[in-house]
Amino acid sequence: MKFLSLFTKAPQHQRFNYAPRYYDPIKEELEEREIRIKQELARERGEQLDESKHRSRIAGSFHAARKRSKGGPGTSATMIRLGIILFMVVFFIAYLEFGRPVLYSLFAVVPIYFYFRFKNRQ
Repeated sequence: MKFLSLFTKAPQHQRFNYAPRYYDPIKEELEEREIRIKQELARERGEQLDESKHRSRIAGSFHAARKRSKGGPGTSATMIRLGIILFMVVFFIAYLEFGRPVLYSLFAVVPIYFYFRFKNRQ
């Protein structure tokens, strides 16, 4: 049964995040007016508006997204699946081409290979 689970995705719980939003037109208008007045005062004084806050936040989010996108636990499972499928296809083609000697070599060579491969770990 575990062998079949290699070819299916494991179920995951669904996440539901609900953040209620409240719209207050008076508060929004007040904030927009305040921002506009600050910009006008800054222009009158000859000061530059501080846009570096936005740039650094954007650059930081790109950097964080790049870290998240690098391989995760799913990539190793995908590689194992690909290896098993590739082995089965090659074995099937070899069986059609050469017949029973492939079966004998499979049961003789593969256990010897795994024995020598994992012998040093113990």
